[in-house]
Amino acid sequence: MTQVEILDTSRDAARGYRVDANRGQRNSRVSSEWFSRPDDERFLSLSDLYASVKTRTDRSRTRTLASADIRVEAHRDAPERLSLLLPGGERSVAPTHWSFGQLAGLVGAPAAYLRQLPAALAGINLQYGLTAHRAEQVKTLEIEDGRVELRAVTGPDYGRIYDHELVEAVQRIAGNGTGDTRWKVPGVLDWSTGIYHPRVDITRDTTTLYASDRDVFLFLVDDTHPIEAGRLPDGSPDLYFRGFYCWNSEVGAKTLGMASFYLRAACQNRNLWVRRGGAIN
Repeated sequence: MTQVEILDTSRDAARGYRVDANRGQRNSRVSSEWFSRPDDERFLSLSDLYASVKTRTDRSRTRTLASADIRVEAHRDAPERLSLLLPGGERSVAPTHWSFGQLAGLVGAPAAYLRQLPAALAGINLQYGLTAHRAEQVKTLEIEDGRVELRAVTGPDYGRIYDHELVEAVQRIAGNGTGDTRWKVPGVLDWSTGIYHPRVDITRDTTTLYASDRDVFLFLVDDTHPIEAGRLPDGSPDLYFRGFYCWNSEVGAKTLGMASFYLRAACQNRNLWVRRGGAIN
C-alpha cells in the first residue's frame, strides 16, 4: 500500500514545490472556464463574489403564475424586441436571451427559429403556446435594475438554490479564498523548472472565482500543505495537493455540483494535472 504523508506545514511554501506534472493526467475543466470568462465575470476574492451575487438576489423576486395570463408584447418602436406583461405587474418585463429560450422550451416552440422571426410574428407564436400550455403554471425569477428583466422561467415545482448560497457555504471553509485559510485560489506551475509556486498574486488572469448572470464556478486548492505519496525517480518527494471545484446556476442552466480530487499542479492557463488514475468525485 502506498504510504501517504501530509508534510509539516512549517515547510517554506514561498520557495515552491518540485512536482512531476508528466506523471499526472490533464484535466481541462477549469481551463475552459478560464478561457471563456470575460473580465466582468472574474472575481479576486470570495467576498467580492458573494457581494455581487447576493446583491443580485436581493434585487430579485420569484413568482408562480398561470402561463395563460402572460401577455406577449411587440412594439413598433422596437420591432426586434419582445416584452412580457406578467399578472399583477404594471411594467413590461424584458426576457433575457436565456429566459426567452426557457420560455420557448416550456411551450414547445423552437427558440432558435423564433429569434429569426420579426418580433410581432414571434410574439404571436409564443402567445399561442402560452395559452395552450398544458402545465398551466410557470415559476419566474425577475430582477429590477433600472428595468425589470425576466432572468428565468421554470416549471412551478423547480427548487432553486441561489448562487450566493453556494458561495456562502464555501466561505465557511475557505474564508476569502485568498490564503486566509488553507483553501485558496491556486498557484502556478513553472514548466521551465518543474517548480509549483503556491503563492502568486490574485489577478483577473490568475483567479479561479467566476460568476455570470447564469452561473457561478469556483476552484480552490490546499496547495500550501502538500501530501507526500512516494518518491520521484530523483529521490525527491512525489507531491499531491487537494483541490475541488463547484458550480451552480440559479436560473436553471445547470444543477448544483462539486468535484474533489488530488492534483499535482495547476498551469497558468488553469489546466490541472490530477493524480493519474484518481477519481474526480
